Amino acid sequence: MKIFGLAVDEKAQSPVIILKDEARDLALPIWVGPVEAMAISLAINAVETPRPMTHDLIGRVVEALGAKLTGVEVVALREGTFYAELVLEAKDAKKHLRVDCRPSDAIALAARLGVPIFVAEAVLDAAGTRTLEGAKAEFAEPERDKWADELDKLSPDDLKYKM
Repeated sequence: MKIFGLAVDEKAQSPVIILKDEARDLALPIWVGPVEAMAISLAINAVETPRPMTHDLIGRVVEALGAKLTGVEVVALREGTFYAELVLEAKDAKKHLRVDCRPSDAIALAARLGVPIFVAEAVLDAAGTRTLEGAKAEFAEPERDKWADELDKLSPDDLKYKM
């Protein structure tokens, strides 16, 4: 699956990350918090920050340990909550590890590190939706502008922790 984009669910006033499998014309919307949406937006827009953000740090720690993130997978949907796992290859390349995480973190890491995003068939069966034929990987002008405006408002000072 690929990151199709970010949108705002006007009814719930919540950001939604949309994953899309173009070969099967399936989309998977996952509602995330605003902070998580911003982390994903920074990653998909390749925004450089003056200091490492959390997802950059995780990638650096994995690399420093001699492991490699080979992909992420949305593995389950239980009681309205999505579950994901990081798929890691250990230093000796003989051991594969899976680490439980939130889908928003998995997607942000995948976007930062350029690794594939997988979704379990059971999750697609339960929550996948058919997309419009010929849909493009972009959103309507107001949604695109909203995210662009949010990114434009960011300054390096906004990305630092305040005491």
